[in-house]
Amino acid sequence: MKLHGYFRSSAAWRVRIALNLKGLPVTHVSHHLRNGEQRAPDYLALNPQGLVPVLERDDGSVLPQSLAIIEWLEETHPEPPLLPSDPFQRAQVRAFAQIIACDTHPVQNLRVLNRLRELGHGSDVVLAWAAAVNVDGLSACERVAVKTPGPFCFGQAPSLADICLVPQLGNARRFKVDVAQFPRLLEAEAAALALPAFRDAVPEKQADAE
Repeated sequence: MKLHGYFRSSAAWRVRIALNLKGLPVTHVSHHLRNGEQRAPDYLALNPQGLVPVLERDDGSVLPQSLAIIEWLEETHPEPPLLPSDPFQRAQVRAFAQIIACDTHPVQNLRVLNRLRELGHGSDVVLAWAAAVNVDGLSACERVAVKTPGPFCFGQAPSLADICLVPQLGNARRFKVDVAQFPRLLEAEAAALALPAFRDAVPEKQADAE
């Protein structure tokens, strides 16, 4: 399999973690987002949205969208599980993940920030927007996670929630957010980064890191 991504993309980062947890080898194919390589015709043939990541299977079939990729990995390679066995707890983990993947990350990603610049907003305003979006989303996650036992977001093992959390905290730091205000999330992050599957997925360890 091939994973089309970019070292700094938090969505691709999520999939790298999931693949590592499942012990699945892939070939990493980088598309430099700041250079617009995701809009090249050959890549748009894989993903008409022009976004990363895309998982390309050995038969040439492709799957975009990080959560869809991770759910497919969970269904086809169920060990170790990334979702609880109880249906309600599974829904809780998915809801936590969606706070990040659906409502936080998309409105502070490169496309949105570039659009704000195109509309005439200065760098300070754009960066303040990204920071505020991160604070809003992570504050909600903190209030959810503080109600659950640790050390991970939902108990004694990493889940889809942690897979989404760790890259988002990375984003928050990049936008100068004081993450000390999220002690429960930092507890979960520390537990996750104690595992090689998480440590090996961080942006600075990727071949295309700058």
